Amino acid sequence: MTRISFQRKLEDLRQRLLETAGIAEQTIRLALEAHRGDLSACARVRRNEEIINRCEREIDQMALDILAMEQPMAVDLRFILAAIKINGDLERVGDQSMAIALLAEELALDPAQSFPVDIPRMAELSMAMVRKALEALAGRDAELAASVLAMDDSVDELNRKAKKTLLDCIAQRPDAAHSAVNLLFISRSLERIADHATNMAEDVIFWVRGSDVRHGALQSSIPISPAL
Repeated sequence: MTRISFQRKLEDLRQRLLETAGIAEQTIRLALEAHRGDLSACARVRRNEEIINRCEREIDQMALDILAMEQPMAVDLRFILAAIKINGDLERVGDQSMAIALLAEELALDPAQSFPVDIPRMAELSMAMVRKALEALAGRDAELAASVLAMDDSVDELNRKAKKTLLDCIAQRPDAAHSAVNLLFISRSLERIADHATNMAEDVIFWVRGSDVRHGALQSSIPISPAL
């Protein structure tokens, strides 16, 4: 009976995390709608971001209660640790989505400007990474999670190109500098969202396989020198 109760607590934690993940994914989508010109989406981004913040506190408390009362081991312990870390990344995804929405409001106040940067492609890739990471979490799919890691370099490269292009625009087109700066920050927020998706995918792999794949390598394969 105790084991059944413990498993129920783990499932409640997983479901709560997945519910929050769904809200976070929706919040990114709304922020991108705001960037495309639908400023009515900004109010929903704000509401969702507040919900995500509240969920973060509740999920952390659920996880800590299980750790304190049940003393889990092996895969169950890995899941709880991963849940706590994924929960934090979801909250930061909400923060970055809020930043994009606020920047979209500022951009809307400027005269229309055209910049040769591929923000839509960055948005598409970042959203795909988040979606795959959350599908991997829902399906306990380490292979799908690993595919997320391979996408991060593309977003990083697009962000580097956008940064160079926009900095050149700021230097050469003072009249467009304000818009270029805001777009530069939007690009950076999308790159951060991709980073959080990568973190979540790494945590799914840790939960399922017990492998630490942060920083592009298995942690267990790296020799650790004794502290001096």
